Amino acid sequence: MLVEVRMARIVEAIGRYRTGELSCLEAAEVLGMSERHFRRLRDRYEAEGAEGIIDRRRGRASGRRAAADKIEWVIEQFSTRYYDFTVKHFHEELRRCGFDLSYTWTKTILQQRGLVRPAPKRSAHRKKRQRRPLPGMMLFQDGSTHAWLDGRPPLDLIVTMDDATSEIYSAFLVEEEGTFSSFRGLEEVVARMGLFSSFYTDRGSHYFFTPKAGEKVDKGRLTQVGRALAEFGIEHIPSYSPEGRGRMERVFGTLQQRLPPVLRLKGIATIEEANAISLRATSSSTMTASRSRPPRRAMPLSRSSAIWPECCAPSMSASSATTIASGSRAGCCRSPSSATAATSSR
Repeated sequence: MLVEVRMARIVEAIGRYRTGELSCLEAAEVLGMSERHFRRLRDRYEAEGAEGIIDRRRGRASGRRAAADKIEWVIEQFSTRYYDFTVKHFHEELRRCGFDLSYTWTKTILQQRGLVRPAPKRSAHRKKRQRRPLPGMMLFQDGSTHAWLDGRPPLDLIVTMDDATSEIYSAFLVEEEGTFSSFRGLEEVVARMGLFSSFYTDRGSHYFFTPKAGEKVDKGRLTQVGRALAEFGIEHIPSYSPEGRGRMERVFGTLQQRLPPVLRLKGIATIEEANAISLRATSSSTMTASRSRPPRRAMPLSRSSAIWPECCAPSMSASSATTIASGSRAGCCRSPSSATAATSSR
């Protein structure tokens, strides 16, 4: 609002108050301020005239203005060292170095200097699918092709994630997604957490057999992954649209923005080096840092040994597997013995 317009509205409201047309409370509501502030302006106007209602902050530098050398330091850091970071990620890194100014201030400075562009306005968001109530009831697995390592061609990041908590149970880089990478992700999950109830994936040929492109999968003709899951009574759910995997797609969007700069700063240049530093832990901490609020926590998870059919992992023992989450809730994870019994009864 222009200064002249603001002053005219205040003078008009004071005049209507003097004539008894408005009370102090009603005049304050008309001006969009508190009754106490209106009384303060009324008293100033009566004592000093129009000069009394001029905003006294005009022409004065803010006492909270950042020093010029601090502004230049932020610009230099973003331009030289953190040039491929998002603003949010960049601000988090500065906070670790003792930086005390807000994310909004940092974003505004970078936008004013033309180093980042304001984000486009989002359209109305559709209603999200409800998460499963407990960990282990549904797991996602998918791969994302991206230039994860600086100076290297695009690689596939294979991520296995829990639907209830968005916790990443497995993450590693491979040259190409396939049956081997699917089993590797499943083995890492079951080795750490135990068996689970359902498995949600796309319709890639290593997950499902599709007689004709674009049509429904043939659940009677199982792939190696499908046979392994059926052996333990784990429901395998195919996705028929990218929107159906929206939660996983959003995770990959965040990881594509934040994980490559982290690997670059660590000097990671090969697949072996990346997988050796536990991409699961790095990805999980990256996702946790990107959230505006803490992730959902459900019931605690238990640790277990790996278990897969003889055709896939002949050295593993079926007696060593446990479940992800114990309890009597329907749909929760099962022990290998109950899963085998369910399979044999079909």
